Amino acid sequence: MPWPLRWLLLAVMMGGSAALALWAFEFGKEITGLDGDARTELVALREEVSRMREEHERALSVANTADSLLKAAQTTQASLAARVKALEAENLALTRDLGFFEKLMPARDDGKPLAVRGLQATIDSPGRLRYQALLMQAVGRSGEVKGRYDLLVTGTHEGKSWTQTVSKPAQSIEMKQYQRLEGTIDLPAGVVVKQLEIKVLDAAGKLQASEVARM
Repeated sequence: MPWPLRWLLLAVMMGGSAALALWAFEFGKEITGLDGDARTELVALREEVSRMREEHERALSVANTADSLLKAAQTTQASLAARVKALEAENLALTRDLGFFEKLMPARDDGKPLAVRGLQATIDSPGRLRYQALLMQAVGRSGEVKGRYDLLVTGTHEGKSWTQTVSKPAQSIEMKQYQRLEGTIDLPAGVVVKQLEIKVLDAAGKLQASEVARM
């Protein structure tokens, strides 16, 4: 037989052997069920990965929402705390004003022509005392009143008794029914104020009314 035919016959035989071996391998996989189980497991794994990815995205969304809600709650809490603090300060101021105006009721006619109502004294800043009061004529009295008022501050300085009299041109009185008295007093360093006394004098220097505010 010529060599080309021999090589052709050999190639056909080798191809047939390879085809038979491949058929045997595929047939063996089908018999053992290996190929079907692998596909099923692969599908299951893909579904599990997809489910886990969805759960991850859902958990991430919930976490972002929770973080936003937490920040909003913290902002709201801070705003409410500031509002409560402002309301407390406003309530304190209103309480003080109420107490002050309650003292501004018309003075009774007890024989004195004038009365000092609602005297208040507070330390406005270190070394400065602020005061306010209302001077009123007694009920049933009228007419113009002129005069002045003096202030007497009493306290301690370096452990010793201390007093200071304040009489200024600005502390003049000229009214018909009432006049608001207010101002500040400069204090020496280290003074501890115990009380403030106001004395109202007429044009002749005669005492018409007085009041004391204790610190």
